[in-house]
Amino acid sequence: MSLLGPISPLWRQRLPCGAQSDPAAGTVLNFTGTVAYRITNGNLYKDYEVIVRIVPPLNSFAIEGVEGNIDHGNKSVSLLLPDGMDLSALSPQVEVQNGISVSPASGAVQDFTEPVTYTFTAASSSVEYTVTVISNSIYEYAFLGTAASRDAIADDDEKAAADWFFANYPESDYISFQSIGAGRRLSNYKVIWWHHDASQDLPAAATNATVVNALKAYRAQGGGLLLTTYAALYLETLGVVPAGKGPNNVFGDFGDGGFIEYNDDWGISFRGRESHPIFQGIETYDTGKANLLSKGTFRKNHTAWWFLPEWGGYGNAATWREQTGGINLASEAWDDYLDGRVGIAEWPSAGLQGNVVVITFGAYDWYSEPRNGGSDNAYIGNIQRLTKNAIDYIKND
Repeated sequence: MSLLGPISPLWRQRLPCGAQSDPAAGTVLNFTGTVAYRITNGNLYKDYEVIVRIVPPLNSFAIEGVEGNIDHGNKSVSLLLPDGMDLSALSPQVEVQNGISVSPASGAVQDFTEPVTYTFTAASSSVEYTVTVISNSIYEYAFLGTAASRDAIADDDEKAAADWFFANYPESDYISFQSIGAGRRLSNYKVIWWHHDASQDLPAAATNATVVNALKAYRAQGGGLLLTTYAALYLETLGVVPAGKGPNNVFGDFGDGGFIEYNDDWGISFRGRESHPIFQGIETYDTGKANLLSKGTFRKNHTAWWFLPEWGGYGNAATWREQTGGINLASEAWDDYLDGRVGIAEWPSAGLQGNVVVITFGAYDWYSEPRNGGSDNAYIGNIQRLTKNAIDYIKND
Protein backbone atom coordinates (compact mmCIF):
# COMPACT_ATOMS: atom_id res chain seq x y z
CA MET A 1 0.00 0.00 0.00
CA SER A 2 1.02 3.60 -0.18
CA LEU A 3 3.51 4.56 2.52
CA LEU A 4 3.20 7.84 4.40
CA GLY A 5 6.62 9.43 4.48
CA PRO A 6 10.19 8.43 3.55
CA ILE A 7 11.46 4.85 3.62
CA SER A 8 14.21 3.94 6.11
CA PRO A 9 15.49 0.39 5.40
CA LEU A 10 16.93 -1.54 8.38
CA TRP A 11 19.46 -4.17 7.32
CA ARG A 12 21.43 -4.66 10.51
CA GLN A 13 19.87 -7.87 11.81
CA ARG A 14 20.18 -9.60 8.41
CA LEU A 15 23.82 -8.74 7.63
CA PRO A 16 26.69 -11.10 8.57
CA CYS A 17 28.76 -10.12 11.56
CA GLY A 18 31.10 -7.26 10.69
CA ALA A 19 29.37 -6.43 7.38
CA GLN A 20 28.50 -2.82 6.55
CA SER A 21 26.08 -1.37 4.04
CA ASP A 22 26.42 1.81 2.00
CA PRO A 23 24.04 3.65 2.32
CA ALA A 24 23.95 2.77 6.00
CA ALA A 25 21.03 0.99 7.58
CA GLY A 26 18.29 3.45 8.56
CA THR A 27 19.30 6.08 5.98
CA VAL A 28 16.24 7.84 4.56
CA LEU A 29 16.13 7.28 0.79
CA ASN A 30 13.89 8.00 -2.19
CA PHE A 31 12.75 4.70 -3.68
CA THR A 32 10.81 6.09 -6.63
CA GLY A 33 13.60 4.59 -8.76
CA THR A 34 16.31 1.93 -8.37
CA VAL A 35 18.63 2.44 -5.37
CA ALA A 36 22.17 1.00 -5.36
CA TYR A 37 23.57 -0.62 -2.17
CA ARG A 38 27.12 -1.93 -1.54
CA ILE A 39 27.59 -4.48 1.22
CA THR A 40 31.19 -4.62 2.49
CA ASN A 41 32.77 -7.18 4.84
CA GLY A 42 36.49 -6.74 5.29
CA ASN A 43 38.10 -6.50 1.85
CA LEU A 44 35.09 -8.13 0.15
CA TYR A 45 32.03 -6.35 -1.20
CA LYS A 46 28.96 -7.00 -3.30
CA ASP A 47 26.68 -4.50 -5.06
CA TYR A 48 22.87 -4.76 -5.03
CA GLU A 49 20.15 -2.84 -6.85
CA VAL A 50 17.01 -2.41 -4.75
CA ILE A 51 13.60 -1.76 -6.28
CA VAL A 52 10.61 -1.05 -4.03
CA ARG A 53 7.15 -1.66 -5.44
CA ILE A 54 4.00 -0.48 -3.72
CA VAL A 55 1.29 -3.11 -3.51
CA PRO A 56 -2.12 -1.40 -3.65
CA PRO A 57 -4.25 -2.24 -0.60
CA LEU A 58 -7.50 -2.70 -2.53
CA ASN A 59 -8.13 -5.75 -4.70
CA SER A 60 -11.77 -5.17 -5.63
CA PHE A 61 -14.79 -3.04 -4.76
CA ALA A 62 -18.27 -4.18 -5.82
CA ILE A 63 -21.90 -3.23 -5.18
CA GLU A 64 -24.81 -5.46 -6.19
CA GLY A 65 -22.43 -7.51 -8.30
CA VAL A 66 -21.14 -4.47 -10.21
CA GLU A 67 -17.35 -4.19 -10.08
CA GLY A 68 -15.95 -0.73 -9.44
CA ASN A 69 -13.32 0.89 -11.62
CA ILE A 70 -10.27 1.27 -9.33
CA ASP A 71 -7.77 4.04 -10.08
CA HIS A 72 -4.86 3.42 -7.69
CA GLY A 73 -2.95 6.43 -9.01
CA ASN A 74 -5.71 8.86 -8.05
CA LYS A 75 -6.85 6.69 -5.11
CA SER A 76 -10.41 6.55 -6.34
CA VAL A 77 -13.14 4.07 -7.18
CA SER A 78 -16.11 4.72 -9.49
CA LEU A 79 -19.18 2.55 -10.07
CA LEU A 80 -22.02 2.94 -12.55
CA LEU A 81 -25.19 1.25 -11.26
CA PRO A 82 -28.43 0.50 -13.13
CA ASP A 83 -31.01 3.21 -13.82
CA GLY A 84 -32.90 4.62 -10.86
CA MET A 85 -31.13 2.63 -8.13
CA ASP A 86 -31.41 4.13 -4.63
CA LEU A 87 -27.90 5.17 -3.57
CA SER A 88 -28.76 6.00 0.05
CA ALA A 89 -28.26 2.50 1.53
CA LEU A 90 -25.79 0.26 -0.29
CA SER A 91 -23.53 -2.51 1.07
CA PRO A 92 -20.23 -2.73 -0.84
CA GLN A 93 -18.11 -5.85 -0.87
CA VAL A 94 -14.50 -4.75 -0.34
CA GLU A 95 -11.60 -7.15 -0.90
CA VAL A 96 -8.21 -6.07 0.45
CA GLN A 97 -4.64 -7.41 0.58
CA ASN A 98 -3.61 -9.64 3.49
CA GLY A 99 -2.77 -7.63 6.56
CA ILE A 100 -4.89 -4.64 5.50
CA SER A 101 -7.90 -3.37 7.42
CA VAL A 102 -10.56 -1.14 5.87
CA SER A 103 -12.97 1.40 7.33
CA PRO A 104 -15.92 1.45 6.75
CA ALA A 105 -15.83 -2.34 6.83
CA SER A 106 -16.79 -4.53 3.87
CA GLY A 107 -20.56 -5.01 3.87
CA ALA A 108 -21.28 -1.94 6.01
CA VAL A 109 -24.29 0.02 4.74
CA GLN A 110 -23.35 3.42 3.33
CA ASP A 111 -25.09 6.42 1.77
CA PHE A 112 -23.50 6.96 -1.65
CA THR A 113 -25.55 9.98 -2.72
CA GLU A 114 -22.24 11.77 -2.06
CA PRO A 115 -18.72 10.32 -2.50
CA VAL A 116 -17.60 8.15 0.45
CA THR A 117 -14.04 7.93 1.78
CA TYR A 118 -12.59 4.49 2.60
CA THR A 119 -9.43 4.23 4.74
CA PHE A 120 -7.02 1.31 4.34
CA THR A 121 -4.56 0.68 7.18
CA ALA A 122 -1.49 -1.53 7.62
CA ALA A 123 0.47 -1.18 10.85
CA SER A 124 1.03 2.58 11.29
CA SER A 125 0.44 3.55 7.64
CA SER A 126 -2.89 4.37 6.05
CA VAL A 127 -4.27 5.66 2.77
CA GLU A 128 -7.70 6.98 1.70
CA TYR A 129 -9.66 6.14 -1.45
CA THR A 130 -12.69 8.16 -2.59
CA VAL A 131 -15.60 6.05 -3.85
CA THR A 132 -18.13 7.63 -6.24
CA VAL A 133 -21.30 5.78 -7.20
CA ILE A 134 -23.49 6.91 -10.09
CA SER A 135 -26.97 5.65 -10.90
CA ASN A 136 -28.27 6.56 -14.32
CA SER A 137 -31.73 8.02 -14.52
CA ILE A 138 -34.96 7.48 -16.42
CA TYR A 139 -35.74 11.21 -16.39
CA GLU A 140 -35.74 13.43 -19.48
CA TYR A 141 -34.33 16.65 -17.96
CA ALA A 142 -31.07 17.47 -16.21
CA PHE A 143 -29.39 20.50 -14.67
CA LEU A 144 -25.64 20.44 -15.28
CA GLY A 145 -22.99 21.99 -13.06
CA THR A 146 -19.47 21.86 -11.66
CA ALA A 147 -20.57 21.11 -8.08
CA ALA A 148 -20.57 17.47 -6.98
CA SER A 149 -24.26 17.72 -6.08
CA ARG A 150 -27.14 20.17 -6.29
CA ASP A 151 -26.76 21.00 -2.58
CA ALA A 152 -23.12 21.90 -3.18
CA ILE A 153 -23.85 24.65 -5.74
CA ALA A 154 -22.12 27.75 -4.37
CA ASP A 155 -22.88 30.54 -6.85
CA ASP A 156 -26.08 32.41 -5.85
CA ASP A 157 -27.30 32.87 -9.42
CA GLU A 158 -26.72 29.24 -10.35
CA LYS A 159 -28.42 28.10 -7.14
CA ALA A 160 -31.48 30.31 -7.79
CA ALA A 161 -31.76 28.92 -11.32
CA ALA A 162 -31.44 25.33 -10.07
CA ASP A 163 -34.07 25.87 -7.36
CA TRP A 164 -36.55 27.15 -9.94
CA PHE A 165 -35.71 24.30 -12.33
CA PHE A 166 -36.31 21.52 -9.83
CA ALA A 167 -39.52 23.18 -8.56
CA ASN A 168 -40.87 23.22 -12.13
CA TYR A 169 -39.30 19.98 -13.35
CA PRO A 170 -39.30 17.82 -10.20
CA GLU A 171 -38.65 14.60 -12.14
CA SER A 172 -35.19 15.71 -13.19
CA ASP A 173 -31.58 15.06 -12.30
CA TYR A 174 -28.67 17.14 -11.21
CA ILE A 175 -25.56 15.93 -13.05
CA SER A 176 -21.99 17.11 -12.63
CA PHE A 177 -19.27 17.28 -15.24
CA GLN A 178 -17.31 14.90 -13.02
CA SER A 179 -20.07 12.29 -13.18
CA ILE A 180 -20.07 12.53 -16.99
CA GLY A 181 -16.34 11.94 -16.94
CA ALA A 182 -16.91 8.88 -14.75
CA GLY A 183 -19.26 7.39 -17.34
CA ARG A 184 -22.74 8.65 -16.60
CA ARG A 185 -25.15 7.75 -19.41
CA LEU A 186 -26.77 10.80 -21.03
CA SER A 187 -28.84 9.25 -23.79
CA ASN A 188 -32.11 9.26 -21.82
CA TYR A 189 -32.08 13.04 -21.40
CA LYS A 190 -33.97 15.19 -23.87
CA VAL A 191 -32.69 18.50 -22.43
CA ILE A 192 -29.60 19.35 -20.38
CA TRP A 193 -29.38 22.92 -19.02
CA TRP A 194 -26.07 24.45 -17.97
CA HIS A 195 -26.33 27.89 -16.35
CA HIS A 196 -22.75 29.04 -15.76
CA ASP A 197 -22.51 32.31 -13.85
CA ALA A 198 -19.58 31.85 -11.47
CA SER A 199 -16.75 32.70 -13.86
CA GLN A 200 -16.07 34.13 -17.31
CA ASP A 201 -13.79 31.16 -17.97
CA LEU A 202 -14.95 27.65 -18.74
CA PRO A 203 -14.09 25.37 -15.80
CA ALA A 204 -11.52 22.63 -16.35
CA ALA A 205 -14.14 19.98 -15.56
CA ALA A 206 -16.14 21.12 -18.60
CA THR A 207 -13.21 21.02 -21.02
CA ASN A 208 -12.04 17.54 -20.01
CA ALA A 209 -11.77 15.53 -23.23
CA THR A 210 -13.90 12.65 -21.95
CA VAL A 211 -16.65 15.05 -20.91
CA VAL A 212 -16.57 17.00 -24.17
CA ASN A 213 -16.73 13.83 -26.25
CA ALA A 214 -19.64 12.53 -24.18
CA LEU A 215 -21.64 15.73 -24.67
CA LYS A 216 -20.83 15.81 -28.38
CA ALA A 217 -22.10 12.24 -28.65
CA TYR A 218 -25.19 13.17 -26.64
CA ARG A 219 -26.05 15.98 -29.07
CA ALA A 220 -25.21 13.82 -32.10
CA GLN A 221 -27.83 11.35 -30.87
CA GLY A 222 -30.54 14.02 -30.59
CA GLY A 223 -29.93 15.45 -27.14
CA GLY A 224 -30.71 19.16 -26.67
CA LEU A 225 -28.76 21.79 -24.73
CA LEU A 226 -29.74 25.06 -23.08
CA LEU A 227 -26.61 27.14 -22.38
CA THR A 228 -27.12 30.35 -20.43
CA THR A 229 -24.86 33.27 -19.48
CA TYR A 230 -21.17 32.25 -19.68
CA ALA A 231 -22.10 28.69 -20.68
CA ALA A 232 -22.54 30.13 -24.20
CA LEU A 233 -18.74 29.97 -24.42
CA TYR A 234 -19.16 26.19 -24.58
CA LEU A 235 -20.43 26.43 -28.16
CA GLU A 236 -16.91 26.41 -29.57
CA THR A 237 -15.71 23.62 -27.30
CA LEU A 238 -18.59 21.39 -28.42
CA GLY A 239 -18.12 22.31 -32.08
CA VAL A 240 -21.58 23.87 -32.37
CA VAL A 241 -19.99 26.94 -33.96
CA PRO A 242 -16.68 27.11 -35.87
CA ALA A 243 -13.51 27.97 -33.96
CA GLY A 244 -13.36 31.66 -33.14
CA LYS A 245 -17.09 32.21 -33.66
CA GLY A 246 -18.25 32.00 -30.06
CA PRO A 247 -19.39 35.10 -28.11
CA ASN A 248 -17.01 37.98 -28.82
CA ASN A 249 -18.11 40.37 -26.06
CA VAL A 250 -17.81 38.81 -22.59
CA PHE A 251 -17.84 40.90 -19.41
CA GLY A 252 -19.37 41.39 -15.97
CA ASP A 253 -18.57 42.09 -12.31
CA PHE A 254 -17.52 39.58 -9.66
CA GLY A 255 -16.82 39.62 -5.94
CA ASP A 256 -17.87 42.94 -4.44
CA GLY A 257 -18.37 44.51 -7.88
CA GLY A 258 -21.73 45.42 -9.32
CA PHE A 259 -24.16 48.30 -9.28
CA ILE A 260 -27.79 49.37 -9.08
CA GLU A 261 -29.40 50.75 -12.22
CA TYR A 262 -31.86 53.34 -10.90
CA ASN A 263 -33.06 54.84 -14.17
CA ASP A 264 -33.96 52.10 -16.65
CA ASP A 265 -35.36 48.63 -16.89
CA TRP A 266 -33.24 46.27 -18.97
CA GLY A 267 -35.00 44.46 -21.77
CA ILE A 268 -34.74 42.64 -25.06
CA SER A 269 -36.05 43.01 -28.59
CA PHE A 270 -37.32 40.04 -30.57
CA ARG A 271 -39.00 42.06 -33.29
CA GLY A 272 -39.81 39.80 -36.20
CA ARG A 273 -39.48 36.70 -34.00
CA GLU A 274 -42.70 37.18 -32.05
CA SER A 275 -44.12 33.85 -33.18
CA HIS A 276 -41.15 31.82 -31.99
CA PRO A 277 -42.14 29.37 -29.19
CA ILE A 278 -39.46 30.77 -26.88
CA PHE A 279 -41.29 34.10 -26.57
CA GLN A 280 -44.84 32.87 -26.06
CA GLY A 281 -46.55 34.18 -22.92
CA ILE A 282 -43.84 36.70 -22.08
CA GLU A 283 -45.10 40.04 -20.75
CA THR A 284 -44.27 42.68 -23.37
CA TYR A 285 -44.38 46.47 -23.24
CA ASP A 286 -44.33 46.93 -27.01
CA THR A 287 -44.45 44.68 -30.05
CA GLY A 288 -41.59 42.20 -29.77
CA LYS A 289 -40.09 43.90 -26.71
CA ALA A 290 -39.94 42.69 -23.11
CA ASN A 291 -38.13 43.59 -19.90
CA LEU A 292 -36.06 41.07 -17.96
CA LEU A 293 -34.54 43.18 -15.18
CA SER A 294 -36.27 46.05 -13.40
CA LYS A 295 -34.61 49.27 -12.37
CA GLY A 296 -33.59 49.42 -8.73
CA THR A 297 -32.06 45.93 -8.67
CA PHE A 298 -28.43 45.25 -7.90
CA ARG A 299 -26.76 43.60 -10.87
CA LYS A 300 -23.50 41.98 -11.93
CA ASN A 301 -24.22 42.38 -15.67
CA HIS A 302 -22.86 38.95 -16.61
CA THR A 303 -22.89 39.02 -20.39
CA ALA A 304 -21.50 36.73 -23.12
CA TRP A 305 -23.09 37.85 -26.37
CA TRP A 306 -22.06 38.69 -29.92
CA PHE A 307 -21.39 42.36 -30.68
CA LEU A 308 -22.08 42.66 -34.41
CA PRO A 309 -21.37 46.09 -35.93
CA GLU A 310 -17.64 46.51 -35.30
CA TRP A 311 -16.27 43.22 -33.96
CA GLY A 312 -15.72 39.73 -35.28
CA GLY A 313 -16.10 40.58 -38.95
CA TYR A 314 -19.89 40.25 -38.82
CA GLY A 315 -21.30 43.70 -39.48
CA ASN A 316 -24.89 42.51 -39.27
CA ALA A 317 -27.04 39.56 -38.28
CA ALA A 318 -27.17 38.04 -41.78
CA THR A 319 -23.39 37.68 -41.85
CA TRP A 320 -23.44 36.32 -38.30
CA ARG A 321 -25.91 33.62 -39.36
CA GLU A 322 -23.72 32.66 -42.32
CA GLN A 323 -20.56 32.40 -40.22
CA THR A 324 -21.97 30.68 -37.13
CA GLY A 325 -24.76 28.55 -38.57
CA GLY A 326 -27.09 29.88 -35.88
CA ILE A 327 -30.40 31.77 -35.92
CA ASN A 328 -30.42 35.01 -33.95
CA LEU A 329 -33.60 35.44 -31.94
CA ALA A 330 -33.15 38.53 -29.74
CA SER A 331 -31.01 41.62 -29.26
CA GLU A 332 -31.07 44.65 -26.94
CA ALA A 333 -34.37 46.46 -26.53
CA TRP A 334 -33.41 49.37 -28.82
CA ASP A 335 -32.46 47.06 -31.71
CA ASP A 336 -35.61 46.82 -33.88
CA TYR A 337 -33.82 44.95 -36.69
CA LEU A 338 -31.72 42.61 -34.47
CA ASP A 339 -28.56 43.76 -36.22
CA GLY A 340 -26.63 45.08 -33.21
CA ARG A 341 -26.28 42.20 -30.73
CA VAL A 342 -27.07 38.50 -30.50
CA GLY A 343 -28.22 37.68 -26.97
CA ILE A 344 -30.57 34.76 -27.66
CA ALA A 345 -29.90 32.30 -30.48
CA GLU A 346 -30.43 28.72 -31.51
CA TRP A 347 -28.77 26.04 -33.60
CA PRO A 348 -31.78 23.94 -34.62
CA SER A 349 -31.91 20.19 -34.92
CA ALA A 350 -30.35 18.91 -38.14
CA GLY A 351 -30.69 15.23 -38.91
CA LEU A 352 -30.12 13.48 -35.61
CA GLN A 353 -28.36 16.47 -34.01
CA GLY A 354 -30.18 18.03 -31.06
CA ASN A 355 -31.12 21.69 -30.78
CA VAL A 356 -28.93 24.14 -28.85
CA VAL A 357 -30.30 27.40 -27.43
CA VAL A 358 -28.27 30.13 -25.73
CA ILE A 359 -29.42 33.06 -23.57
CA THR A 360 -26.58 35.44 -22.79
CA PHE A 361 -27.96 38.83 -21.73
CA GLY A 362 -26.69 40.59 -18.62
CA ALA A 363 -30.38 41.12 -17.84
CA TYR A 364 -30.81 37.33 -17.57
CA ASP A 365 -30.22 37.56 -13.82
CA TRP A 366 -31.75 34.91 -11.54
CA TYR A 367 -30.59 36.25 -8.17
CA SER A 368 -31.37 39.73 -6.84
CA GLU A 369 -28.44 40.60 -4.61
CA PRO A 370 -29.71 42.39 -1.47
CA ARG A 371 -27.05 45.10 -1.63
CA ASN A 372 -27.20 48.85 -1.13
CA GLY A 373 -30.98 48.75 -0.87
CA GLY A 374 -31.47 46.90 -4.15
CA SER A 375 -34.98 45.64 -4.79
CA ASP A 376 -36.30 42.32 -6.08
CA ASN A 377 -36.58 41.92 -9.83
CA ALA A 378 -40.12 42.73 -10.93
CA TYR A 379 -39.58 40.86 -14.21
CA ILE A 380 -38.29 37.56 -12.87
CA GLY A 381 -41.47 36.03 -14.30
CA ASN A 382 -40.24 36.85 -17.81
CA ILE A 383 -36.92 35.14 -17.13
CA GLN A 384 -38.75 32.10 -15.80
CA ARG A 385 -41.18 31.99 -18.73
CA LEU A 386 -38.38 32.46 -21.26
CA THR A 387 -36.43 29.61 -19.69
CA LYS A 388 -39.38 27.23 -19.48
CA ASN A 389 -40.31 27.98 -23.07
CA ALA A 390 -36.72 27.27 -24.14
CA ILE A 391 -36.57 23.93 -22.27
CA ASP A 392 -39.94 22.80 -23.63
CA TYR A 393 -39.06 23.94 -27.14
CA ILE A 394 -35.75 22.07 -27.12
CA LYS A 395 -37.46 18.91 -25.87
CA ASN A 396 -40.11 19.01 -28.59
CA ASP A 397 -37.95 20.21 -31.46
